[in-house]
Amino acid sequence: MSIGTDPLDRLVIPDGTTVEEHDLVTDGNVVVGGQSTVDFGVRGRSVIAGERVSFGGHIEAEGDCRLDMWCDVEEDVLVGEDAYVGERVHVGGELRVAGDLDIGDDVDIEEGFEANGWIVIRNPMPTVVFLFVYLSHLLRIGEEEAAEDVLTEVAGDDAEGDPVLIPRGARVGDDVWRVSTPAVVGDDCRLHGNLRAESLEVGRDNTVFGSLRAREDVVVGRGSEIKGDVTTRGGTVRVGPGAKVWGDVSADDVELHENATVDGTIRARGEVEMHTDEVLDRPDETAEAMIEMAEELEDGDAADDESDDDDDAESAAGTAEPSD
Repeated sequence: MSIGTDPLDRLVIPDGTTVEEHDLVTDGNVVVGGQSTVDFGVRGRSVIAGERVSFGGHIEAEGDCRLDMWCDVEEDVLVGEDAYVGERVHVGGELRVAGDLDIGDDVDIEEGFEANGWIVIRNPMPTVVFLFVYLSHLLRIGEEEAAEDVLTEVAGDDAEGDPVLIPRGARVGDDVWRVSTPAVVGDDCRLHGNLRAESLEVGRDNTVFGSLRAREDVVVGRGSEIKGDVTTRGGTVRVGPGAKVWGDVSADDVELHENATVDGTIRARGEVEMHTDEVLDRPDETAEAMIEMAEELEDGDAADDESDDDDDAESAAGTAEPSD
């Protein structure tokens, strides 16, 4: 990630993210912008929340958890490493930390807290301010590579999986995912709720139990299933191969793959076009993996055939009778 980019300028749901029994579950980190509302619980690697973020369930973080001032968590907070809790944070359940706990003033934990490491009672520096000061210091002393590493660690661009990024002022829940920024959904996700964003890109082989609505373009990738309407006010809806929309499609223009299915009505103020192309520019990791597997199987079969030919040749040589 470039230092000059804002990691929270869009809603990002990485590959394999699911909503299970009112929990958002991901293998990577979860980063939530300030003044957002997350109506369900969160399970991930590390959880970072800005000021005045509200969680409607529990938080389970395998790594660190950092909650800025005035955050509210309805249930328990379980942390596998260190926790940083700002002033006036409210936790409706208990707080359990496997590592160190840095906790601010006037924190309300209804069922008590426990930490296996050091407990320091003070006001931890707000996450955004901390990152800004730390990155500024690294850049000032010429440690640009170290600054890039810090951003990578926070954003989760590592082998553990890409992060869930929720922009400032968002509302995320079983009923609706509402942001004022673009939204990108990865592949193999299972989401509940209606998605509302500036623009929407839904990847491959997803299931969305709700509708899609955006002010600009909406893209639905190969094999994805949208159990609702797909609507845009002033953009184009593009539907990829094997995708299925259970409701209506409404847009300025509609580009529909010949193998896609729309159960409802298609309404277009402009053109409706049938095509045979992919609608996503990003790499198709599933297809690439299948190609690699096919190549490995083909190489293995070729090697077996050569081995069989060599065995047949040796057998023929061994059984041949000498001539008089």
